[in-house]
Amino acid sequence: MSFINLKKVVKVYPDGTQAIFNSSLSIEKGELVVFVGPSGCGKSTLLRMIAGLEDVTEGEIDLDGNRINEIDPSERDIAMVFQNYALYPHMSVYNNIAYGLRSRGVKKLEIEAQVTNVSELLQIGDLLSKKPGQLSGGQRQRVAMGRAIARDPKVFLFDEPLSNLDAKLRVQVRLEIKKLQRKMGTTSIFVTHDQTEAMTLGDRLVVMNKGVMEQVGTPMEIYYHPKTKFVAGFIGTPSMNFITGSIKDKTFTASSFAVPAKYEDKDDVILGVRPEDISITKATTGVKCKVELIEKLGSSTVIYCVDMKENQLCVSTQSRASVEVGDTIHISTNNKALHFFDKETSKALTK
Repeated sequence: MSFINLKKVVKVYPDGTQAIFNSSLSIEKGELVVFVGPSGCGKSTLLRMIAGLEDVTEGEIDLDGNRINEIDPSERDIAMVFQNYALYPHMSVYNNIAYGLRSRGVKKLEIEAQVTNVSELLQIGDLLSKKPGQLSGGQRQRVAMGRAIARDPKVFLFDEPLSNLDAKLRVQVRLEIKKLQRKMGTTSIFVTHDQTEAMTLGDRLVVMNKGVMEQVGTPMEIYYHPKTKFVAGFIGTPSMNFITGSIKDKTFTASSFAVPAKYEDKDDVILGVRPEDISITKATTGVKCKVELIEKLGSSTVIYCVDMKENQLCVSTQSRASVEVGDTIHISTNNKALHFFDKETSKALTK
């Protein structure tokens, strides 16, 4: 039996706004699952429902075989780490970490031992006497994690905990969370709008859009086999290119493009191709494009161009492309890495 089960969960607010639609998910013990999607997609709402901070309108949430819909948040044995840290400003780091243990009636010696263990684990032993206002953003986030870890809960919930950190620190703390979760083996759910964060952290991803779970799978499953146009466009940097056309006689055609497509004849088809699956070719048989913008990122170069039919395209290459803005180039696609979607339903075509 799965450790966390969401069964046809629905959330409707009193004003009639529906935030979550008929969502079901099973999470195994020790797994780290990431809810990822744009702002307003429902990922934090779903997390708060698991925590007990939002009521469930319909459906059921089970934890370790028990229904928890009606159980008070304090009784669910779940620890949550928030985006704004939620530390008590008047308390020292030691007392912030110890607070949850004291409220549960844990003995003083046990509290001291637990705080010491957690501070060593997170390397914040030298901060125990300081107040949150004296700490950097990264240090405050470690203290917030320490408070959660000290409780030794069944589940960790992380609600965009890295959003307030600068880019370099985000990467550092992200690695720390991953290593800690692996070391402790605690079932964890992490919410983020950052698809890079999601790809690097999660055992599995839940890609959400407008209150719906669009796709659930491993990072590589979702990257290489997106089930909808939304998932294909949201996961991956730079974003996937999309061109609308039709399929006839096993060939997709659209403006300048003609590529193989092993599907039945169909109008209104969207071709999806990732920037890294497009290459610049010396042959004039490729698609003719004009370069509009170049981003040189060191290890890679991203080229934004437009074909003769005004389709905007993005090319990502690991080589040092000797092209300039205004140049005319020819591009070709990796025909083994093409994606096709139904324009009406946005779902991936199936053979």
